[in-house]
Amino acid sequence: MKLTTFLMFSGAAEEAMTFYMSLFPNSRIIALERYGPGEPGPEGTVKQAVFELNATRLMCIDSPVQHAFTFTPAMSLFIDCDDQNQLDTLFERLSEGGQTLMPLDSYGFSRKFAWVQDKYGVSWQLNLP
Repeated sequence: MKLTTFLMFSGAAEEAMTFYMSLFPNSRIIALERYGPGEPGPEGTVKQAVFELNATRLMCIDSPVQHAFTFTPAMSLFIDCDDQNQLDTLFERLSEGGQTLMPLDSYGFSRKFAWVQDKYGVSWQLNLP
């Protein structure tokens, strides 16, 4: 049995995946399949992709179906950063065009922590242990 985080987008899967890979070392696309002519999704969008962020595997798609839901902060990706600079950089880049749910600060449970929702709607908890 294997557990993989799965992200469903509505046309921005490749853009989001590329953006995320630019933020994390040891990131790569493992597989990328696009919708072709006559298939349910818009031609060229992501039918299914598998990628790694710092060796952590994720999957994503561009759903051809419009759903009544999207991402929610109740589910987020939790990142333990190596140092203050890494935390500051991730906070700046991930919050750009999105929103800050908890500003970068000391909250007692962590010396530095922030919770952001990026421009694609995905939530990230950034922690300096």
